[in-house]
Amino acid sequence: MTRRPAIQLVGRSIRATLATVFATLLLGCATVPSITETPPALSLVDPLEPFNRAIFSFNDVVDRGFLRPVANVYQRALPLGLRASVGNFFDNLRGPTTIINDLLQGDFTQAVRDFDRFTINTTLGIAGLYDVATPLGRPYHQEDYGQTLAIWGLSSGPYLVLPLVGPSTPRDAFGLLPEFFYSDPLASNASTHQQVFRYTLRAIDIRASLLKTDRLLQLQIDPYLFVREAYRQQRQAEIYDGRPPESVEMLDLEKALFND
Repeated sequence: MTRRPAIQLVGRSIRATLATVFATLLLGCATVPSITETPPALSLVDPLEPFNRAIFSFNDVVDRGFLRPVANVYQRALPLGLRASVGNFFDNLRGPTTIINDLLQGDFTQAVRDFDRFTINTTLGIAGLYDVATPLGRPYHQEDYGQTLAIWGLSSGPYLVLPLVGPSTPRDAFGLLPEFFYSDPLASNASTHQQVFRYTLRAIDIRASLLKTDRLLQLQIDPYLFVREAYRQQRQAEIYDGRPPESVEMLDLEKALFND
């Protein structure tokens, strides 16, 4: 009886994956943009800094007043194993998004691996609550539409801080739309209240995992600049799968040496 919802979830996810790929091909006049060997590096240009700092301060107020206290209670109240299952469940829901973007980036071998992982964890792992796939040689791997747009050669645009979301760029913000509306396997059947609860729980779970970094942020002279640079480095590592080309590394070194 417990396997039927999991099988239905796999079916919906496969349909969502195929539908999104098909829609993307149609919007691109049946052609996928060429995949660049050296995607553009994430720009540090920040012409919206006054606006971004205001949103950063707003997000910090929300974090201090709500998210951090709730995350502390969440961490104390839930056993580690239960928190791990919550994280596994949400990571598994991102499976269709990763598979779609593997395909859009032309990485068919990785798409098969990620499809294996999603299917195994959704069925044997009871809707993703348990990570059965990693011990079987299918570790967690993440791709998103922002990374795909970067691989296709689209520039990131200026740095942008989004309310309640945090660091982003126009490219990454645009990439969130298909993930929310097309490749989320639960989006079509969930009510607004269910969606709000799910995203709130996900935010609390992520915030709880970051509580140990609070002290590091508090020690920074300018937390805004620290978060901006951390985001840039994280996204660059994700786009290049942790292996940025030498030209990008040299560009970063030149900026550090000669720019203020």
